[in-house]
Parts: sequence; C-alpha cells; structure tokens
Amino acid sequence: MNRKFSLVAGAVALLVAGSAAADVKIAQLDGMSGPFANVGEQQQRTLESAIEEINAAGGINGEKLQLVTIDGKGSPQETLNAFRQATDQGIRYVTQGNSSAVAAALEDAVGKYNRRHPDAPVLYFNHSAIDNDLTNSKCNFWHFRFDPSVDMKAAAIVGELLKDKKIQSVYLLNQNYALGQQFSASAKRILAEHGNSIKVVGDDLHPMGQVKDFSSYVAKIRESGANALLTANWGNDLSLLIKAVNEAGLKIDIYTIYGSGFGAPTAIKEDGVDLLKVVSVWLPNIKDDKVQPFADAYNKRYGQQLYFYQIRTMVRMFAQAAKEAGSNDPLKVAHKLEGMRFDSATGPALMGKADHQLALPMFLGTLKKVAANGGPSDVRYDAENTQVVGFQVDSVIPAARTVQATTCKMQRPS
Repeated sequence: MNRKFSLVAGAVALLVAGSAAADVKIAQLDGMSGPFANVGEQQQRTLESAIEEINAAGGINGEKLQLVTIDGKGSPQETLNAFRQATDQGIRYVTQGNSSAVAAALEDAVGKYNRRHPDAPVLYFNHSAIDNDLTNSKCNFWHFRFDPSVDMKAAAIVGELLKDKKIQSVYLLNQNYALGQQFSASAKRILAEHGNSIKVVGDDLHPMGQVKDFSSYVAKIRESGANALLTANWGNDLSLLIKAVNEAGLKIDIYTIYGSGFGAPTAIKEDGVDLLKVVSVWLPNIKDDKVQPFADAYNKRYGQQLYFYQIRTMVRMFAQAAKEAGSNDPLKVAHKLEGMRFDSATGPALMGKADHQLALPMFLGTLKKVAANGGPSDVRYDAENTQVVGFQVDSVIPAARTVQATTCKMQRPS
C-alpha cells in the first residue's frame, strides 16, 4: 500500500473510531471538598452506578454517558466557577443538588448562559436541592428537579398525620435557615388547608449546628402536649434531638425528611426505635422492591447504603428522553422531559410540564430493630449498615397525592 495513502486511511480510521466512541458528558458540580464532601461523594457514587447501568444497556443513542466531576466546594461562587469550567470543555449537561442556595445561583447562571449561547444550550438536572422557589418564582426552562420539593414532602407528611386519628396536635422544630423555615411554613399552610383539624401547638427555629443539648426544647414539646414532632433537621441537629427525646422518656412520633440518611440512623440507633419516622422516595424493605438489586450492588461496591435513589431515576429519565427525541441535543431532550410519564422502579412518576418538578411516589417508614435483632420479620435490611436498626415501611404515598400548585411562569425558548 502507498505510504501516503496508508497514513490517510489510518487518520480516517481514527476519526471513525473516535466518532463511534464519542461520549455524552454530564458534569457533576456538587461540593467534593469541605464539611459536606461525604455527601458529594455519595452523590458521585450514585451517579457513577446509574450511568454504568445505562452504558451497559447501550448508552444514549449509541453514545456512552460520561461523568465529569468538578468540585463546586459547596459554595455558589465556586460552583459558578465549576460551571464555567464545564462549559469551557463543551459539556452541555450539568447536575447538582447539595444546597438550594447553590442550586438557585446555578439555575440563574444556566439561564443566562443559554440566552448568550442559544445554539449550544446547557441543561441542568437538579437531583436533591428542594427549595420551593426553584420550581416556582425562580423556575427556568433549562432546569429540571428530580427530588420532591419542601412543599411536596410536607404534604406527604401531613397526609399521613391526617390518617392517624390519635394525632390531634403537632410541634414544629427546625433549623433556622432557608430549609427549616420553608418546611415550617409549608407544614402550617398545608395543615390549615385541611381545616386545622390538627393543631400546631409549638413552632421553634433553632441555630443550625450550635445546639449541643436539646433538653430545653424537649421540655417545651412535652409541656405543649403535642402528639407528633415535625422537623426537617438533619445531621447532628437531628441525632441530638432524638437523643434528648429518648433520654426524657417522651413518647412522641418524630416525622422527618432526612431521618434515613446523613448519619442519622448510625448515630441514633435504638434510641429512635418506634419514635423516628421518615418520608423518602425510597427505603429498604419496600414490598416487592425493584430497587434492591441496584442498592445491593451499590452497597457491595462501596460498603455504603444507597440513599440518593432519585439520582438513578434522573439518569434513567434522561436516557429515556434522549431515546424518544432520537437526539442527545439538550433542547430536544428538554422538550421530551416536559410532561414525561415515567415508569420508575418505585412506581409511576410524572415530570411537570409547567414547572419541571418531578412527582414520584414516596414512602413513610418507622425505625425498628431489624429482624435479626429481634425486630419485625419484614425489616430484613438495616439502615446505614448498622446491623441493628432499619425502617419498616408503613405506607406508600402515590405521586399524585403530593403534587402542588405552582406559581411558575416559564419563559420557553423560541
């Protein structure tokens, strides 16, 4: 073969091979350093596992999905720097969810970027930032949220409270920052919409991460006569609260939205048995659970229990939307995601067309001893590999029951 022809043929072969091996890149911009680096790492691992599952099934329209993690350091400004790095690399899909303050800044930045670059827009998948405003007053065509909002989680809890006839009054205790404030406001509003059949007898906000002894708050809860405590607390602020309730001998149902993760079951263990309840998009021990094989593989690989289940749903819906669009172009994918009905592993889910908020089933669980530790027979799987406690699933909350009205007035691309 002529050497010149051989070189040309080789170059063409490399181009073809490179084309066949092209990747659709998605940049994770969560904080991978700092005080919440462990959370970012959990999110990264879940993204990796979900992406590998999609790639094993053929990828997205014949292309592999590739995760590119850029440390947003948990700060709005650093995350915007990470976003610029992603766009400089030509990445057209980004995901983040660890902090609603960061999410608000990123949602705004993505919108501005796309107005300046209408021919190469970027799509933002929010996996866990649940501030109500992100799909209401701040809604953006280029933003899709895959975790229920604060309002939706509060609505799920209130619905369960109303089913329990022994609960006539509740106490609200939350961290004094945006999430805690929103959760308190949402719970009060939704309870009022149901005719105040359940009275709010206390509503306190406490400094975040600064209370070492919750006994004074527990004394107020006891004095109020509340039948249930509602809190969006997480981390030490939840663990120390449960410890104080247990030490005071106060028998009260404690409804949470983060009680199944962030180290809470590990720190609380048997102190929370029969007290700690959680509303979540997935819990181990769901009857006929289609998620467990994925969760078992994740646990075996990382020595860590799956927590951010909605990330898997997000990746699967992305792949489905691209397949239906017959394209990996963000604008075409966005149009397919709007209003999408998706058969998730936990039940039917619906992506709102008006606000890009996903509604998906949720589950109410109560902390129990695991079966191997003398607990109920249906609590086979423990929480956070404690081997001591796990969640018994009390009820399934269909997606339709948590859908909330939206104030979103979305500007769509022409």
